[in-house]
Amino acid sequence: MPYAHIVGWGKYLPSKIVTNAELARSAGIDPEWVKNRVGIEQRHIVDSKEATSDMAVRAAQAALDMADVAPTRLNLIIVATSLPDHLFPATACLVQDKLGADRAAAFDLGAGCSGFVYALVVADRFIRSGAYRYVLVVGAETPSRILDWKDKGTCAFFGDGAGAVLLAASQQFGGLRSFALGADGSGGHLLIQPAGGTRQPLSQEVLDRGLHYGRMDGQALFRYGLRAMDRAAREVLHNAGLTINDIDLIIPHQSNLQLIQQFAQRLKVPQDKVFINVARYANISSAAIPVAFCDAVEAGRLRPGNRVLLTTFGGGLTWAGAVLQWSEPYPEKPLPRWKRLWHFLWNAQATIKSRFYRLEHRIDTLRLEEDLLKSKKDL
Repeated sequence: MPYAHIVGWGKYLPSKIVTNAELARSAGIDPEWVKNRVGIEQRHIVDSKEATSDMAVRAAQAALDMADVAPTRLNLIIVATSLPDHLFPATACLVQDKLGADRAAAFDLGAGCSGFVYALVVADRFIRSGAYRYVLVVGAETPSRILDWKDKGTCAFFGDGAGAVLLAASQQFGGLRSFALGADGSGGHLLIQPAGGTRQPLSQEVLDRGLHYGRMDGQALFRYGLRAMDRAAREVLHNAGLTINDIDLIIPHQSNLQLIQQFAQRLKVPQDKVFINVARYANISSAAIPVAFCDAVEAGRLRPGNRVLLTTFGGGLTWAGAVLQWSEPYPEKPLPRWKRLWHFLWNAQATIKSRFYRLEHRIDTLRLEEDLLKSKKDL
């Protein structure tokens, strides 16, 4: 039975940065409180032309480029998101088209901030079963689209971004050692977008009352998150037959600095064993873990042979934990010039394929319309 190894990773953060000082002027937040208590100094925000799938594609391309794996070799794409481009079709299908991964199945997975770890577990099971060889897992979110930028209780705490990893089958021991997933739907109201779904469709009344904006009970989520991440960490360590001393690095959900610090105290680990980057990005939901993974590698905090503990919680309510053993060597970097050119051609080919398939669908539609007109004339 093969193991699922991370062989490529990538991230994408929008170029626009909004600082605490800017939000102090526009929303009246206390920038020092947000920095000292929550640990956030800035966040990345998409421009008017970007959406979740656009960021997901950029992160995915970076992961594929690093692994030197062509999109046509992908068997499955999972996009963890609670903020898709549309209610349907799935954002993963849009990513599949933009990548030119025409042999891959694709679906979205919605589990709030826990979504990436949930998706990682699903991808691992597909590979461990022998069904698939390459699975791309992306966490991408655009909370700026549903935030009330005058609401001090939400606007300062979230940012936009995407992170991706490519999992590949290998006979070498390693990859996902253990996992723990959980949910508590009774707390779903603690982090919710009240309207916009089938319970309360969009209407003028919804817009007037601001029910299309996300709402959050920050204090209740803090208490839940601390218990949930602690539980997830202890459960996955037990399942893996490891202790906290066997772990080289902990990557927790990046939502609140104080929460992370208290979590580390509960596990009785030094702060330098816990990776933190919430100051730069704020809470990017399901993208927080993969972006932190990329940053940890870039900072030299995570190397082949290390064991890493992931633990997170999110809206739903959900929680998730995983222990990974990284056994694969770093991919070749930087790539030779001829390979970079080849990768450029992958992306160009994807654009051509997408336009061809769209044209094909349009032609089919026109043919159907012609057949209907002929049927009416015959009648």
